[in-house]
Parts: sequence; structure tokens; C-alpha cells
Amino acid sequence: MTDDLPDAPWALAGECFVGLARRRRPVELPAGLHALPGLPRMIRATSYTDSPVGPFIELVVAEPAHLGLRPGWATVSMAVSNQDARLAGRLSWGYPTELATLTWHGDGRSRQLVWEERELVITASLVEPPLPLLLPVLGLQRRADGPVVVPGRLRGIARYAKVEVKVPDGNGALSLLAGRHAGLAISGLKLLRRPSRRPTGLLATLSAPLRAPDPGLPIDGAATRTTSAARAEPVECVTPGA
Repeated sequence: MTDDLPDAPWALAGECFVGLARRRRPVELPAGLHALPGLPRMIRATSYTDSPVGPFIELVVAEPAHLGLRPGWATVSMAVSNQDARLAGRLSWGYPTELATLTWHGDGRSRQLVWEERELVITASLVEPPLPLLLPVLGLQRRADGPVVVPGRLRGIARYAKVEVKVPDGNGALSLLAGRHAGLAISGLKLLRRPSRRPTGLLATLSAPLRAPDPGLPIDGAATRTTSAARAEPVECVTPGA
């Protein structure tokens, strides 16, 4: 059932690391969105310890884009370890979420995410010094009812990080990320993901429905949801050492 999925806004907490990769080849964006030239694509790995649907792991690949005069990030690939997070991501914000077996490892100055089905391994090596970080976040997506703007806010303690991505060829946009990249690791992460908004004019937005039907999902009321025990099965979190 999707009727009892938590609606936006979502407040999430945990830790993440981000890598910025040079765009070697263009990636197709959702209809109505256009690439911003000269900027890197982003890969973000996150372990959420608290969310409206419980702990889960998330991997995001996003492209710099614009919708009219609005610059932001268009998510082109997104994997989550929680079925409820997958459904909410598609229905509420138009993210191309898929359910995946993701594991998270943290040990001292190292963080690592593994996506088993894609044989993808992302490792971040942390560097001092830590600095407080507060950033607005603007997502640009397309739901079944048209393009939407996804506003949000991110804060935490950031450290410079060296990020390495290992992934076999044949994994679409993920294969373009292979190599070493500069990035950030953020501890004490607090992420606010607000409801989607409809763009109007060049810069303004209006309230949008909290959800839009997704043709790739079963109709509302018929979607299957895993139990809490089943959702936890593919997730393995190794708590960072003190």
C-alpha cells in the first residue's frame, strides 16, 4: 500500500560523502530540463540513520541542469536500500529510484558504499580540517504531472575527501564515474527535503500535489511493501570507530 507513505517534507539525518566528476559524455536528462555546461556531475553516497521510513542507504548520481532560469541538480540515477524510500522518491519528487542491495562501511577516516548488483564500490578518504556547512539544495525533476522543483537544505560538518569509484563498464551513467575525484565527507548530516513545487514563469514556483502517479509503479493501493524485517535484510551498516 502507498496510502500510508509519509508525505513531504522529510527530515533525514546521517552521514554522506560527495564526489565531483568531470563530465566525459552527456547524459540524457528528463524532458524539459537542460544541461548546464562546464560543471561536474555529482555522485553522493549517504547512510541515513533517521528518516520518516527508518534507516536506509542511498546512492545518487546527479547532473547540473537548469529549468528556465533555475539552476539545480537533476538526479539521473538513484538507488536505495528501502522499498518505502523507493516509492516515496518516485511519487513525491520524481526521482528514478530503484531498490538495491547497498552496504555501508565506516572506519576512522574511511567511508565506503558497495552496490552489490552493479559491482560498484565507492570509497572516500577523509582529510582534515572539519568545517561547518550549510547549503540550500535545489533539485530539478520530472514527475508524471510535469517538471517540478524540489527545494531543500543540507547542513553538517564537512571535511575534504578523496573519492574513488570502481565500477565495471556497461553500467550506464555509473560507468562514467569511474576514477578518482575530489569531494567532501559530511558528518552530522541534517537534510530537509521539502514538497515538490511547479515552476511558473522564469523563476517563480507554485505548490504542487504532494504526489503524482508513476506509470512504473502499481496503482495506488496495489503496490507491495516489504516488512520492516525484509527491508533491513539487504542493508549492512558498519558503525564508524570512535
